[in-house]
Amino acid sequence: MTRPFPIAACLALATLSFAVLAQTEATTPPATEPAPAAAAEATPAMPTGSAERGRQLTYTCQGCHGVTGYKNAYPNYHVPRIGGQSAQYLTNALTEYRKGARKHPTMQAQAQSFSEQDIADIAAYLSEMKQ
Repeated sequence: MTRPFPIAACLALATLSFAVLAQTEATTPPATEPAPAAAAEATPAMPTGSAERGRQLTYTCQGCHGVTGYKNAYPNYHVPRIGGQSAQYLTNALTEYRKGARKHPTMQAQAQSFSEQDIADIAAYLSEMKQ
């Protein structure tokens, strides 16, 4: 059984992620930290996720995360299975990738394309999956 499409898709995402990351770093002004009280007031509650919409958003995730024993273009990086993880864990992980707190170029590029609603939907769907 060959898997040329998932491998090619992951390589394309990795290449795209470096371009997006370089463009983002070149065009994004340095962030300023709000005062702690202002940060608490400015942080809205996370939206409620729709598993049906999340199913539609996760089609690209299966290329790396749905293949048992698959390793991506980074040969020493094991790609974890994400189906069945808790919604809170998935929300935190995707949010941290989007903000750059977690470092993985492909995941950062993917997460930066998601809104908060998209992340909630993805977490709702993946958390309901059976492993």
